[in-house]
Amino acid sequence: MKRLLILAMLAAPAAHAAFKCTDKNGRTHIGDTPPAQCADVTMFEVAPSGTVLRKIEPSLTGEQAKAKQEEEARRKEQEKQAAEQRRKDIALLSTYGSERDIDTSREINLKPIDARMKSAQDRIKAVEKRQKQLNEEMEFYKAGSSKAGTKSKGPPAQLTQDIEHAKAEKAGLEKSIVDYQKEMVEVRERYDNDKKRWVALKELQREGKLDLRSPQEIEAAKKAVEQGKPPPRR
Repeated sequence: MKRLLILAMLAAPAAHAAFKCTDKNGRTHIGDTPPAQCADVTMFEVAPSGTVLRKIEPSLTGEQAKAKQEEEARRKEQEKQAAEQRRKDIALLSTYGSERDIDTSREINLKPIDARMKSAQDRIKAVEKRQKQLNEEMEFYKAGSSKAGTKSKGPPAQLTQDIEHAKAEKAGLEKSIVDYQKEMVEVRERYDNDKKRWVALKELQREGKLDLRSPQEIEAAKKAVEQGKPPPRR
């Protein structure tokens, strides 16, 4: 009778779900309510059968919550960058079949920029010729005023305006040429980087080390293998 009473007392707590955790020192704590020792560690709510009903993470401090948010933001940014790099790699391999294709595409893209730059250079020559004519005309008026020995009204206002307009136009054309030169450098650098990346990807492809699947596709393939199914095709 006494033995039955002891067994009944031991079994009584098991009639309800319990809270269980292991503290930082490796000690296990169990209680009908969350034990105080479980405040800073992961806790589990378990059924009398031992089945875990839910996992309860410890409450975060303000600093911990901020650190977690920052880490999550970094992880998302890294995933975004990795996805963008995969997209670029796939596009690179599907666009070019050889290094020569990349060189040809570069020259095609440089040609219109070079044409605009040459057009600006030709226009500068025409503006400089016009400036020479305007300056000679200005000198004519200055010389005439000096010979007269009297105060002159000066050159026509339109002449002054034309000189200023030519000066501004030349400055704008010179800036455009600098911009075109910069654009051509950027195009060459972009294609050089694309070629290096293309060569590296082709090398990995030859070695059988190239995998451009997304993390989701890789995980789906693993599950398919585990279930004895053929992996999904891209």
